Parts: sequence; C-alpha cells; structure tokens
Amino acid sequence: MSANRPRVQVLNLPDEESDELKITPLGSGQEVGRSCHFLEFKGKKVLLDFGIHPALTGMSALPFVDHIDPEQIDLMLVSHFHLDHAGGLPWFLMRTRFRGRCFMTHPTKAIYKWLLSDYIKVSNIATEHMLYSESDLEASLNKINVINFHEEKEVNGIKFWCYHAGHVLGAAMFMIQIAGVKLLYTGDFSRQEDRHLMMAEIPQIRPDVLMIESTYGVSIHEPRESRETRFTTTVHTIVGRGGRCLIPVFALGRAQELLLILDEYWQQHPELHEVPIYYASALAKKCMSVYQTYTHAMNDRIQRQISISNPFQFKHISNLKGMDQFEDIGPCVIMASPGMMQSGLSRELFEMWCPDPKNGVIIAGYCVEGTLAKEILKEPEEVTTMSGQRLPMKCSVEYISFSAHTDFEQTSHFIRTIRPPNVVLVHGEMTEMSRLKAALEREYEASTGSPVKVFNPKNLETVTFHFRGEKMAKVMGDLALQKPKENDVVSGILVKRNFNCHIISPKELGKYSDLLVSTITQRSSIHYTGSWQLLHYLLASMYGSVEVILSEAAENNSLRVFDAITLVQEPPVVVLEWTASPTADMYADAVMKVILKAQDLDNSSVSVPTNMNPTFDKMHFKECLIELLQEMFGEESVPKIFKGEKLYVTVNNVKANIDLSVMKVSCESEKLERIVQTAVTKLYESLAPNCKRSFASHSPPFSLSTLSLLFPFLHLSSLPLPPSFFSSPSSIFLLFPFLHPLSSLPLLLPSIL
Repeated sequence: MSANRPRVQVLNLPDEESDELKITPLGSGQEVGRSCHFLEFKGKKVLLDFGIHPALTGMSALPFVDHIDPEQIDLMLVSHFHLDHAGGLPWFLMRTRFRGRCFMTHPTKAIYKWLLSDYIKVSNIATEHMLYSESDLEASLNKINVINFHEEKEVNGIKFWCYHAGHVLGAAMFMIQIAGVKLLYTGDFSRQEDRHLMMAEIPQIRPDVLMIESTYGVSIHEPRESRETRFTTTVHTIVGRGGRCLIPVFALGRAQELLLILDEYWQQHPELHEVPIYYASALAKKCMSVYQTYTHAMNDRIQRQISISNPFQFKHISNLKGMDQFEDIGPCVIMASPGMMQSGLSRELFEMWCPDPKNGVIIAGYCVEGTLAKEILKEPEEVTTMSGQRLPMKCSVEYISFSAHTDFEQTSHFIRTIRPPNVVLVHGEMTEMSRLKAALEREYEASTGSPVKVFNPKNLETVTFHFRGEKMAKVMGDLALQKPKENDVVSGILVKRNFNCHIISPKELGKYSDLLVSTITQRSSIHYTGSWQLLHYLLASMYGSVEVILSEAAENNSLRVFDAITLVQEPPVVVLEWTASPTADMYADAVMKVILKAQDLDNSSVSVPTNMNPTFDKMHFKECLIELLQEMFGEESVPKIFKGEKLYVTVNNVKANIDLSVMKVSCESEKLERIVQTAVTKLYESLAPNCKRSFASHSPPFSLSTLSLLFPFLHLSSLPLPPSFFSSPSSIFLLFPFLHPLSSLPLLLPSIL
C-alpha cells in the first residue's frame, strides 16, 4: 500500500511569497517590562519598541534579541520614551549590526535623550556592566528618524503612520501595512483625557491584527475626580501630621500630571503655602522646556491655557537637583524618580524616611514584580536597603493609581469600535493577561457578525496568521489613457517594486520606474561598389517603404527602409544601422540580402527609372485625390477636409474606406471597392512615378537563382514550375504578391516568415 502512495513534494516558498504573518514577543510577553515585538511578513521584518526590564540589570534586562538577526530588520518603531519601551535602544542601535531605519515622534526623541542620560547616571551598577555609555546615547540620536502624527511613511515597501496614544507626551500607536495587510500596535495607551494629555485616538481603519496592551487586565479604574480627591487628601493628611510625603514617579509622564494637580490644590489652600513641594529630578528643568515646546500635542485645555499663562511654570513647586540642596527640617512633599524605587533619589529618600510613622509614601503608578515599590505595597515590617541593611518600615503606604493605561472597559470599547478579527495581548502580567483574554472571548463568543480571536503569547512564542495579501497591478502612462473594455488585452511590462505592481509601456519604463533602460544600436558594414540608384530602385521595388534622407554632403547618401533600417553610403561600403529588436533584426537581414545581390548585378541588366525623385508631396496627393473622387462621385460624397491617413467615399449609402498609409481600399461592395482602388492606384502612380515600379517595359530584374537567394525559405527549386514561368511579370506577382508595387512588405513579411 505504502509503495503505491504518491510522493508529496514540499516546496519552500521564498519569504517574500509567504502568506504567513508571524508575531514573536521578545519581551513583555506575559510580563510587564522590556517591551519588544518582532514581526515578519512577505520577507519584511519589523521591530516594535526595545525596552529594558526595570527589575533586572545589565544584559539580563534586555529583550531576547539572540533569537533574531538585527542586520535583517528593515524597520524599528518606538512607541514612547519610557524605559520599558526605549531603555535598550542605544544598545541596539550602536552595539548590534542593525542597519535598518528607526522612527519615533518628535516629543519622544526630544525627551529620549534626557531620560536615558539620567538613567545612565542613576543606575547603581558598575561601569563595565552598563549596557551603553553617554557617547553611545549621543551617537544613537543620529540614527533615529522622526515622524509626525498621521504622517504616512514608507520604508522598503512597509507603509506606516501613527496616532495619538495618550499615556505620555509624544506616545504613539503605529499602524503598519505590508502587502495590504494592516497591523495596529497600541504600545501603552490611555482612553481617558487628563489635565494635559488628550485621550488615545480610535483609528477609522480596521486593522487585520491588533496588538494591544493588557497591563490592568480586567480591572476598572477609579473615576478621575475621586482619584484626584483621594490623592490630595492623602498628601494633606501626611503633611498635616508633620510628616514628609514621598511620591516616587518617573521623571516624565505621570509626574507632570501630578504636579498640575498639586500646584492647583496648593493654590486653593493658603494654609499649605508654607509647606514646600519639590520636584527632585535633575531632568526637571530640561524636561519642562520640552513640555512647554510641545503643548500643541496636548489637549484643548492646555492649549487654551497656554495663550494666557504657561501651566508648566508652577507657583508652589521648586526643583530639587540633589540631596546636597535639601534641608530636611519639616513637613514637605517630594516627587522623586525613579517610580519603582529600584535606585536613585526616590530610593535614597525612602530609606531615610521609612522608619518614621509620620511620613508617608504614595505609589501613583504601575509597579512591576521584583521592585521595591511592588514590595512595600504588601506592607512588610522590614525592608532591605541598597547596602544590604534591614530597616523597619513604619511609614504609611498608599496606592493611588494615576497610571495612564487602559482598564478593561476602555480596552473592550476600543476593540469593539475598530472590530479587528485578531487580537494579540502584550504588556501584562500572566494572570491579568489570562483574565483579560477570557473576558474578551466571553464577550465575543456570541458575536457572529464580527468574531474575534484572542492570543496571549509568552516571550519567544510565535503567533502565526495567514493572509493572502492583495495582488493588483495598476496600468500607468500611455496604456491608461483609454478606459479598457471587457475582454481587452493590455500588453506591457509588469514592474514589481516591493508590493506595488504596475503595467507600463516599454517606452515609458524609465519614466515610471527606477529601472535603467538600455537601447542596443546595431551597425553592419557591407561591401558595395555598385550604383546607389540601383540599390535604391531594388529596395523600393522589393519593399516599397523607402525614405530618402537628404544630406548636405553629396557623398553620404542615406535611405531609410521600413522606418527602422538606415542605410548610409560610405564607399566602398554601405553602413546599416538600426535599433535592435526581433522585428528590426529580421528587416535588416532582408535588406542585407538585397545589398549582396545588388553587388552581383550588372547595371545594364536592370532598367532603372531616371526619375527616382526622392521627394513625394503627400499633402498634394491627398488634395488631388479628394478632387478626383469628387469629380467621380459628386462633392457630397467626399469630405473636403480630413486628418490622418484615413479617407472615405459614400455612394448610395455605401461607404468605401481608403487607408492612405498602404493605398488600400475596403468596402462591402466589391464593385465600388474596385473602382475606388483603381482611381487611388492610378493617381498614386502618376504623382509618384518612382513608386510605379511596373515591370511591363522590361524583363524582371530577378532570375530564379536570384529569388532563391533572397528567399531561401520558399524552396523555389522544388516547385514544379517551368523556367519560362519566371520570365513573366504577372507570373512572378502571382507567386510573390508582396513584390507587387502596391504591396506593403512591412505588414506581410512577419506572416510570410
């Protein structure tokens, strides 16, 4: 049985022909931190974000990049400046073989430099274990391109554009299109407008795949108003009991939102004016200038206020660059970075204040497992300092989330609005992500109109989708001038660039493509010492279409045959020149045969007309023909004015069409066709005597051997014909109609050959 089983051949398609879209999380797959996602489709490779894990250090904090080849990546897109999305970017741009292009928005690039410079300074690891240096960071800026919101760009066939994502200043959601297949990557996004940022946009285009964050899973956020009230009340309570209030934040992002809230609250409560608020970040002044520059990327509230006063010039908040400037002498509020207290000024202040029960800590953002911020939310009795000592933790700890991530209601509404058939969850702890997947599947399992498949891959787990991709060719240039009809055949060259196919006329290849068009000019010199008039006569007798090219130099006579072959007399040779093509090459071979035979002929054996006038006034011929036909059939039968090479005669509602390019008449009435054809032929022979080419007055110029030499493919010697047959002109025209004076060899020759 198995012996008779047909063999199955497995074909490995090239990447550009594959219909598989593959998505592989290299980080933030069932975790929060080191966001990085690898996409590949149709041979194109894209990397989304390149962050670091806040709970890890050194190389272990990076995404799993050893599973990809950086040199093959075409495009890299960075959603925003937070360390878990951009913290590893200088290492990737400067320490790998990445040669593609990297894009982010203008505000993201402006803040990226300062934020990562601060990260290098506050990182509590040895220099030799640092991922990159200040010089690497500076050099990486030259490799980063910027993109405006809603601006479409294309890199190596990959089209992409971005939308406002909320979250932080400059945060973007990227729509990526490859071969017609669209993927939307949200990065971190927020669908709730706050005091300075607009909410994330909802694209009007339906993507085929949605990659969406799942940070908060199925949790529902507290309403903004009650959240702000609880925050200001907690701060007021801590300083009211004489304590110090520590608010760990990242240098940029939620910090600006909290500063706006505190400044407004202090303005409304004069009893707090003696309590200082410090923004303890070396980046504060630099970053505030960035925020003041990009107010156009914020919400309407800020844009209205900026025309009156700058909302980021705070009245009750001071900048604190370091501990050497701080006098710890009473109640105060300090916002310090980093937000998860793994190192830096926020960690130092916490270790100073945690033993005092009057003091308090407010965790205002999302915390990753393995960080001190996540640990103190469990309210342990002791904590371990950076030096390894154990300290009692008696201060109060409150969690009031100002994290600008979507909750379940916002995530579900976003998916419901854009209706993607496939959803890939990223950027979420395993438990929260699994709960969100189950909730979304329950919500859409009963939906028959727009079914949704939900995936939650782990790091290095590839999700594969199958898309055919659009296959369409656009007709361009001259070929597109006339609208095609059904069953029309469009002939041209198919040019494929990336995923765009165009059908172009060969003549316009250089105009509508980047291809270099080459033309091959053929030149052939043939020995000829005979009469130029004889050669002209023989060519005109054989082929009809002979144009005389007048030259100032009498010794350089020129002819053009078939409107393709140029003959130049350069004694003792005749030079043929033509543009190479299958048809022109065939014409050239036929002309060479005539030249070789003419060299062997004796001028006295052929009667050459003395009136080989090179000029023929075709316009005069047309005028005479109209006048002749009007005299024959009446003025109303022939149009007085016409354009081009077509003319017609109407007699008793019967039309005879005249093609002046070949001197041929066509008509339904054979009698009328014969009469008009005779008139056209006689007039043509009268006005163009050099084209008369009648052999009636002299013997045929070619013998049986001559015709056999010129047309070996006819095998004349095998024909059962007597030798006398070739002495009769009428017999020759009967056997070789294309030799007739009114024949058109350019039209007949391809079919004959």
